[in-house]
Amino acid sequence: MRKLYFFGFIIISALFASCGKGGQGELTGVYNRKFKNNRIPLGMVYIPPGRTLIGQSDEDINNTQSSPSRMTSFSAFYMDQTEISNAEYRQFVNYVRDSVAITMLGPTAAPNLYLPAPQATQGGASLTSQRFIDWRKVGNGSVLWRNKNGGYAAKLADMYYSGDDALPGRNELDVRKFRYAYSYVNLDLAAKGRNDPNSKRKDYIESYIDAPDPNKPNEFPSVSVYPDTLVWKMDYSYSQNDPMVKNYFNHPSYDNYPVVGVSWEQANAFCDWRTKLYQSVAARRKLPLNSRPEYRLPTDAQFEYAARGGNTKTKYPWGGPYIRNTKGCMQANFKVGRGNYSDDGGLYTVNVHSYFPNDYGLYNMAGNVAEWTVTAYNQSAAPLLLDFNPNFTYVARPTDNKYLKRKVVRGGSWKDIGFFLQNSVGTYEYQDQSRSYIGFRCVVSYPGTDINYRN
Repeated sequence: MRKLYFFGFIIISALFASCGKGGQGELTGVYNRKFKNNRIPLGMVYIPPGRTLIGQSDEDINNTQSSPSRMTSFSAFYMDQTEISNAEYRQFVNYVRDSVAITMLGPTAAPNLYLPAPQATQGGASLTSQRFIDWRKVGNGSVLWRNKNGGYAAKLADMYYSGDDALPGRNELDVRKFRYAYSYVNLDLAAKGRNDPNSKRKDYIESYIDAPDPNKPNEFPSVSVYPDTLVWKMDYSYSQNDPMVKNYFNHPSYDNYPVVGVSWEQANAFCDWRTKLYQSVAARRKLPLNSRPEYRLPTDAQFEYAARGGNTKTKYPWGGPYIRNTKGCMQANFKVGRGNYSDDGGLYTVNVHSYFPNDYGLYNMAGNVAEWTVTAYNQSAAPLLLDFNPNFTYVARPTDNKYLKRKVVRGGSWKDIGFFLQNSVGTYEYQDQSRSYIGFRCVVSYPGTDINYRN
């Protein structure tokens, strides 16, 4: 009997203790672990929240196809200081190259390049889970592509051009095999089907995989990540651009030049990879995966807001109404006049840090290369857009009409005349097309009100 009282006392004490930890019956909330939220991502600048006039304000609106300007507000975000360079994009290409090669080898042929298989149990039976690549051991991938000192090059013959595709005496990697597979939740689909009781989460997941099922509408072919270097030849039928085809992406002289020949679909794949690249580091640091929101392309309006640099009614990113500065020097890389590409300092593209940045610290928001945005090009949607963080999105299916595949590009390029350098001017390109004059940069939404505001 005495033992019964004793156990009863222990149970009652535990109940009171649990009530004490829960705020003695009061609402105390469940808070996430705090971490530093004011660290600007490497290579990016902080764009503060604010408002500005978006659209043309100093041209003849009646004779243009542009929408009139209106005051628009924006949340804070980070933006790449420069266009993505060849060297930065090459990091993505090499990652895909190495991951395809390691997957081809498998854990049996290359066990030291894989993490130990985690063990799990189910119903008393031992299960071996999927093994993942140990990227810290892979390093820069040099161990894969040599035969000496434990290299694997001899086992990767399938990664090279062979037979009639190979040039005699040359051992070249087959870049057609560099394909990136990924999945994401399409929030547009989720919003559309949120009230459908028969829908499941899989209905909103879009996957880019190596062997898509044609009967599944949300499965698409994996993305070929290597830039289309032939754009230098295809974009200009009667121009001697063969040296650019052969050298632009891989020669060290162009490492810090903007990557081109990348489609909208490839740019999105890069953003997904860049997000996962950071998340792997965040996991090792025991930070939540959402400690930094995902990388993505900017919206059309975000690009214009950032290009204006905090100024209102400015014609160009540098603020003034003229393309030359007070010393008579060009302030961007563009087509100065008929047959005149060189007066601005570059015949084609130039280094991503060329010219002076705008007041937000962003380089080449006009000229050099035009840039992809996430926004679908549809002029009839303009009157429907809200006056805060406006955007219109549509990811076209391969079978869609080509007009549904148009995406807004901004900033003008090295081959464009000065009109396209204006902050308010945008044009379009098809999402599955790549050009020698279109690149991109990434943005990350700031998770809060303002980096200078303390909660």
